[in-house]
Amino acid sequence: MSELDPGRGYDLIGDVHGCAHTLDRLLEQMGYRLQGGVWRHPRRQALFLGDLVDRGPRIREALHRVHDMVTAGEALCIMGNHEFNLLGWATPAAPGSGRQYVREHTPRHARLIQETLDQFEQHPGDWRDFLAWFQDLPLFLDAGRFRMVHACWDGELIEALREQFPDGRIDEAFLQASAEHGSFAYQACNRLLRGTDMRLPKGLTLTSSDGYTRAFFRTKFWEEDREPETYGDIVFQPDALPDEVASERLSAEQKSSLLSYGADQPLLFVGHYWRRGTPAPIRPNLACLDYSAVMYGKLVAYRLDQETRLQRDKFVWVDVKRPEEDQ
Repeated sequence: MSELDPGRGYDLIGDVHGCAHTLDRLLEQMGYRLQGGVWRHPRRQALFLGDLVDRGPRIREALHRVHDMVTAGEALCIMGNHEFNLLGWATPAAPGSGRQYVREHTPRHARLIQETLDQFEQHPGDWRDFLAWFQDLPLFLDAGRFRMVHACWDGELIEALREQFPDGRIDEAFLQASAEHGSFAYQACNRLLRGTDMRLPKGLTLTSSDGYTRAFFRTKFWEEDREPETYGDIVFQPDALPDEVASERLSAEQKSSLLSYGADQPLLFVGHYWRRGTPAPIRPNLACLDYSAVMYGKLVAYRLDQETRLQRDKFVWVDVKRPEEDQ
């Protein structure tokens, strides 16, 4: 895997989810050109936030594009929760664990990755190669003045993880250990790749826009200008909480459990959260670049140069076309 080239500008790109033709359009819009089968830019390097796979119509093609860029030194890519899910699905569990695979082959888990499995069914060699590549993807990237993680930057967990894996690339034993609920490996992978959440009150469940019923909702992992008081103050997901839940007050214990990525921390880029609307910073040092591309939203990039605070005019995007227009 190539490394950051400090002599170049960086184009950070959100969740592709198999929208290969849309990725081509975005790269071309940013001045990349196909040379020798690889998208290249003379002065810039692409940085992908993970979730290249699942849901979309051209998953293999998207993976080949990004992998070829990484191999040629034109890009870097970190792991998303969907690459992690595929690894877990394909990796045998640790002996004595009582399970067959790291990620059990349940109907729910199969549904999440079915598009990827189907598209690789006739390409077993590619499947093996990409699984090996996924295992080599780091869980985070820390460039000093900016950081990348798929869902959530938890400084304490990342520092502990660095003691074992300085560059954030976990091994198969750590992946196997992540299957044990409550283990350090489970906590690290779940927090960095899926973010923070909180249980809905009074045993409630909600069915989200992607069709899954959940007892938890995703929460903010950064501090606001004022202390949060209600569930509605901390929700961070496309599906709103019902009014009666949003207005319910947080307990002191719940408030103390919230994570806080401070406003004085380096620039942080995440994907994962299915945002909508016009791309813009969440805060001067925090941007989410996942704008629901695979749901006919936008595939978004941020063109980072030497700035230390995010600029609204540095976001670029393409609108994802409907199937009849060719994704």
